[in-house]
Amino acid sequence: MLDNLRTAILFLIIGLFELGGCYMIWLWLREQREVWYAVVGAILLILYGIIPTLQPTHFGRVYIVYGGVFIILALLWGWGIDGVRPDRYDLIGVAIVLLGTLVMMYAPRG
Repeated sequence: MLDNLRTAILFLIIGLFELGGCYMIWLWLREQREVWYAVVGAILLILYGIIPTLQPTHFGRVYIVYGGVFIILALLWGWGIDGVRPDRYDLIGVAIVLLGTLVMMYAPRG
């Protein structure tokens, strides 16, 4: 149980660092913000590359499952930060992704 909670928290942190880092770079390039946005974004993206190594499973599974987590977080980011409300098809898609992600990460394997 504790491993599952740790894994979920790490995926959340990874996603926030990736989305936050990319968003900071976006703001720097697309919105002509100050260069410190790019610096903070780059630091977050470096941490995004390091933190997955703390996951207990192998590289392939971490990134397969993270892909699903990223989709969910990106939808929430778009809704919360950009104000783009998901429609029913977005929510259906995210539900499918969530189910698949849970199966891939937590299915009993022999």
